[in-house]
Amino acid sequence: MMSALKNLFRQKTPAERSMDPQVAAAALLVEAALSDGVYVNIESDMIAEILLEAFGFDADKADAVLAEGEALAEEAVGSHQFTKHVKKLPVAERVSIIEGLYRVALADGEKSDIEDAYIRHVASLLYIDDISRAQARQAAEQRITDAS
Repeated sequence: MMSALKNLFRQKTPAERSMDPQVAAAALLVEAALSDGVYVNIESDMIAEILLEAFGFDADKADAVLAEGEALAEEAVGSHQFTKHVKKLPVAERVSIIEGLYRVALADGEKSDIEDAYIRHVASLLYIDDISRAQARQAAEQRITDAS
C-alpha cells in the first residue's frame, strides 16, 4: 500500500521518462552551449539550424523541439539521461549530433576546454569512436570557417 502511494506521488525524473531521441539530442545540444556558463542567441540559432538539417524539421518544429530541449537541459542532472535516448538513433545520426555539438561549441567564436571535455564525454556515451569524433570536429570547424 505504502509503495503504491509513493509511486503515485513520485514524479519521474528526466532519466526515467520516455523521450523522443530528437528531443534528447536537442537537450544535449543545449547542454553543450551551457557547459561554458554562457548561452547566447548565436548558440540557440545554431541549435535550431542543426535541428533543421539533422532531422529535416521545418522552422516551427525546430523551435518547438529546441524549447523542449532547453526546458529539459535546465532540469538535467547529467547527460546520461539524454544519451540513453539518443543511442536509439542510427550511428550516422549520432555522429551528426557530435558534429552539431562541436558547431554549437564553436558558434560563439571561442574554444573552451570545458565544452570539448563535455563533447568527448557525450561521444563516448553514444558509442562514437575517437576517429569519428575527430572527423566530426574537423567537419564542424570547416563549416564554421566556410561560414565566416
